[in-house]
Amino acid sequence: MRKLLIANRGEIAVRIIRACREMGISPVAVYSDCDRIAPHVRMSDEAYAIGPSAPRESYLRIDKLIDAAKQSGADAVHPGYGFLAENEDFAAAVCDAGLTFIGPTPKAIETMGSKTAARAAAIRAGVPVVPGSGTALDAHVSDAEIAKLAGTIGYPVLVKAVAGGGGKGMRIVESPADLASAVRAARSEAGTAFGDSTVYLERRLVRPRHIEVQLLGDLHGTVLPFVERECSIQRRHQKVVEESPSPVVSPALRASMTSAAAAVAKTVGYTNAGTIEFLLDEDGRFYFLEMNTRLQVEHPITEMVTALDLVQWQIRIARGETLDLDPAALLAPRGHAIECRIYAEDPDNNFLPSPGTIVALRAPNGPGVRDDSAASAGLDVPIFYDPLISKLIAWAGSRPLAIARMRRALDEYLVAGIKTTVPFFTWLLAQPEFVDGRFHTTYLDEILASRNGRPFVEPSEDIEEIAAIAAAIHTVLSVPANGHGNGGNGKAAAGRWKTDARLEGLR
Repeated sequence: MRKLLIANRGEIAVRIIRACREMGISPVAVYSDCDRIAPHVRMSDEAYAIGPSAPRESYLRIDKLIDAAKQSGADAVHPGYGFLAENEDFAAAVCDAGLTFIGPTPKAIETMGSKTAARAAAIRAGVPVVPGSGTALDAHVSDAEIAKLAGTIGYPVLVKAVAGGGGKGMRIVESPADLASAVRAARSEAGTAFGDSTVYLERRLVRPRHIEVQLLGDLHGTVLPFVERECSIQRRHQKVVEESPSPVVSPALRASMTSAAAAVAKTVGYTNAGTIEFLLDEDGRFYFLEMNTRLQVEHPITEMVTALDLVQWQIRIARGETLDLDPAALLAPRGHAIECRIYAEDPDNNFLPSPGTIVALRAPNGPGVRDDSAASAGLDVPIFYDPLISKLIAWAGSRPLAIARMRRALDEYLVAGIKTTVPFFTWLLAQPEFVDGRFHTTYLDEILASRNGRPFVEPSEDIEEIAAIAAAIHTVLSVPANGHGNGGNGKAAAGRWKTDARLEGLR
């Protein structure tokens, strides 16, 4: 494998480019109109335009991605996560074009991408599943039949989309009176988000934890599970903080969960990277939830506690190498790691997206800190894509030390020009329930509701002044001097950087 096309953008494209560089593989980027000068484009060896900014006209166009791969002479394609990463048609198109798909087989994606088919696979593997309808409920299933099923399962019940994830196409139903309208709403949302309006029913566990197991499977039949990740800190069913290992999983429970995860993967002949997700109830019983047939957003915390590069292993597996890792070592975490997903969102305005230009940026660093990002000063955060701008990871020898390190890193993080979730994370990591590890999947939504809209950071004259000065500097540097670029303003701009000592950190 000598040249690899990355069918994605943003920080995950940058992450894959770095893995390619270390392996001597030439990375090829694709870009939409608004990503013409994005970091992943600048960092690659080649880059190919694939259309307008809207994803459906660019990053979701299988034909354009295959054409770009052929034009570049790439011999492999990595889908990253999101977009077409879990699309069996895309995986099949890559293979049909004679290229290597860095991921599982199209059949495995299709099977495990259907939540009902995945539940059936877990049952075949002897792994417990959350009680549910077991079958897909399309538009031909009557309200009366659905009501009967819900009564058998027991309330509260979840209506869930068969395809997709991220909380889309999901509704919580507390009583029979609300069931029919919830099913209609879930079907509508699922159809819009995933092109498939089919749903199913599942009992809603009260205050469970969300635990997931990373695994790798090679082409020779070996499947290896990794130490678990704790993903219970969620807002509206979307993960925002992850850590490894979980503060509540014992070595015995870890052995049971990881064995169950490997059994499910083996049942479907799974290869490459994947993640089995479980719900853990208050009595310590775990249930299979679903499988993600791709690299996870939160994969860096697993890398930090195992000292492995999962992207490089994806590539090594795809080119036929054998998993020669020590299984016991993968289940023995080396310290503790925490990841915060930094979004371009306004936490003081119901977390609404905050697109715009990043005027100034100072990313944290130092011992045990990793910033997976594609953000930089002067970069526009577009409205067309997920507003994730960075994944901030902190590692230390213990969970308390990792929390302290993450709080220090958040204090160092400075982004001017747009709103971000950094203040929210600073607040969250100081909450006693988080510090003590006493949380569940609805904890964050509950504690946010109790704040009654109070701001996460009180306005500060110093902060406002610094932001204003930074914005002025950006404007000066952006204005051409006598119509010949900004070179004529270089000395003046350099002098202005020194007008306030508080700006030294922004340079």
